[in-house]
Amino acid sequence: MAATSRNEGNANGVRGGGPRCIAIVGPFQSGKTTLLESILERCGGVSRAGSVKTGNSVGDASAEARSHQMSTELNVASVEFLGERFQFVDCPGSVEFLHEMRHVLPVVDAAVVVCEADDRKAPALELVLRELEEADIPRFLFLNKIDTASRRVRETLGILQRASRTPLLLRQIPIWQKGIAVGFIDLALERAFIYREHAPSEIVPLGSEETGREKEARFSMLEKLADYDDALMEDLLGDMEPPRDRIFDDLARELQHRHVVPVLIGSAERGNGVTRLLKALRHEAPGLGETRGRIGVVAEGAPLAQVMKTWHSGQGGKVSLARMLRGRLAEGDVVTSSGGVEARIAGVLAVKGMEQTRKPAAEEGEIAAFARLEGVVTGDALTLGKLRASVVSSVAPPESVHALAVSVKDRKDDVRLAAALARLAEEDTALSITHLPEFGEMRLSGQGEMHLRVTLERLAGRYGVSVESGPPQIGHRETIRSKAGARGRHRKQSGGHGQYGDVVLEVAPLPRGEGIRFVDRITGGVVPRQYIASVEAGMRDFCQNGPLGFPLVDIEVTLTDGSYHTVDSSDMAFRQAARIAMGEAVPQAKPVLLEPILAVEVVIPSEAMSRASAIVSSRRGQILGYDSRPGWRGWDQINALIPEAEMPGLIVELRSATAGVGSFSARFDHLAELAGKPAEAIVASHALAQAR
Repeated sequence: MAATSRNEGNANGVRGGGPRCIAIVGPFQSGKTTLLESILERCGGVSRAGSVKTGNSVGDASAEARSHQMSTELNVASVEFLGERFQFVDCPGSVEFLHEMRHVLPVVDAAVVVCEADDRKAPALELVLRELEEADIPRFLFLNKIDTASRRVRETLGILQRASRTPLLLRQIPIWQKGIAVGFIDLALERAFIYREHAPSEIVPLGSEETGREKEARFSMLEKLADYDDALMEDLLGDMEPPRDRIFDDLARELQHRHVVPVLIGSAERGNGVTRLLKALRHEAPGLGETRGRIGVVAEGAPLAQVMKTWHSGQGGKVSLARMLRGRLAEGDVVTSSGGVEARIAGVLAVKGMEQTRKPAAEEGEIAAFARLEGVVTGDALTLGKLRASVVSSVAPPESVHALAVSVKDRKDDVRLAAALARLAEEDTALSITHLPEFGEMRLSGQGEMHLRVTLERLAGRYGVSVESGPPQIGHRETIRSKAGARGRHRKQSGGHGQYGDVVLEVAPLPRGEGIRFVDRITGGVVPRQYIASVEAGMRDFCQNGPLGFPLVDIEVTLTDGSYHTVDSSDMAFRQAARIAMGEAVPQAKPVLLEPILAVEVVIPSEAMSRASAIVSSRRGQILGYDSRPGWRGWDQINALIPEAEMPGLIVELRSATAGVGSFSARFDHLAELAGKPAEAIVASHALAQAR
């Protein structure tokens, strides 16, 4: 493959189109927000870098983020570096908030993946890298906390490579003094730098003791680049020193083609390595032109934006954070979304953490917030005018793994609760709200215990709605084990027309999953045709609440006989007669409790297999089989059947056993009989709840 110069790329408009947008991603507590603070300090965006621990950072500024000292939503900040503008989007790293970055990735130009030399976090790093790989995002790896690293970078790189399907390309090696990294050698520049606290590194002569390490590491870097550049390969085979410009051209091109993931080192907390990272982004990260090509957006046409986040502010109402992929949008412009919604932009806002300042327009390439676009949702594309925007990218919401039943402490807050939850669900695409009339229950579902805890904190803090929460109710059912029959006669005389209905019903069990079946075997008109439907309706009324207190299923009810009165019989009388007959027959047919069983697929790192198996078994799980996770080296999956009653808290246990990365998917499989003391306890508890 022949090398392509950077100038040639610029001629194609790659670097045009406003600021470059860079996502900062990585595992939980890897130092993403700290890196953003260091970048802001280095570029003059803040006078002094803040800290997550002290609660004065630009990012993680929400009450929930500061309370838990973790990112719970994305944050945006803009800087200028050496005459070029950058907008950084700091994304949460916890697996419970990983969905926040999914709507961001399609429209950013590149990503910086912050990680550390900790093999326990390699599976979490793999989750992040997999998201970037699936979205086809150019990415740098910033190996953070190098000042506290306890192993050599080469060894660390071997661990990190297992998390990446794309080759990692080491760009820098540390300079060690007494086991501490005090600086680094840039392998492309062949220069040595010594770290300075919260300041750019200082160039120093390359020491003779470092020369051998540098030559070896540089040759390894060039060998990987030569896999994609024939001219560079010829230089290496001929033992010729390649031109430095060609090396930098190759570094930029192979990053942009997603052939390699460059690895840089530093310490975000001390500001070490930040300047070199910014220079790498400036020279090598693609711009809006390439991003448009990646997502299939043409350069010419009406202004186009993609919404990456929605939130509701206390005073300003609804706000939609979006990137301008083409053209500009100004206050007062009327836009149409990919969902067909037409709305007027009430204001354009520049965003820096929690701060918002008005501006006249959002220019091409910028990330900006649009005020009061009612009906526009996260993931929508927006275009100027009345023509519906084409979908830029489609991101499906993640499957829920944890749920709570929520109810207001004060009944007068019922309406406020529904409205507040609807707003929170609009902000957070991973939240699901379900109303279950059977239980009179509102169910809140999401990505884990912390995800729902933060949601309830927002509910109380922003909207003043306090709720009680607990495990969701389980959809128990009941059926019968044998046949039985009974006569039901409803007769009432109270002056004038009376009431008369008389039926004989036989009940019999059906195979699991067959539901409720009604059979009419009346002959001779002993029950007139016009009352048959009423008999069935009465039977189904009874089935809503069987003798154990739960809905009846998998039962066949046959109408075999009966009688009627020419004057007193009515639809209501036969409906009541059917209820009476069912009330006599079903208790004689050996009713039994049924519990829902879910088919569950658990995914975990291979080393956690034994722990995960024990967790599944402890929850009355029937393990059906084990397998390697398709396409995930070093990961396994367990297929099992688990009672729904055992599912609450499963995700908490799995993540505790897998350093936060284990997960599962579940679907209803069948109903199974439950007998003995467990069944008796459920029936008694249900009866007590109904009596209250």
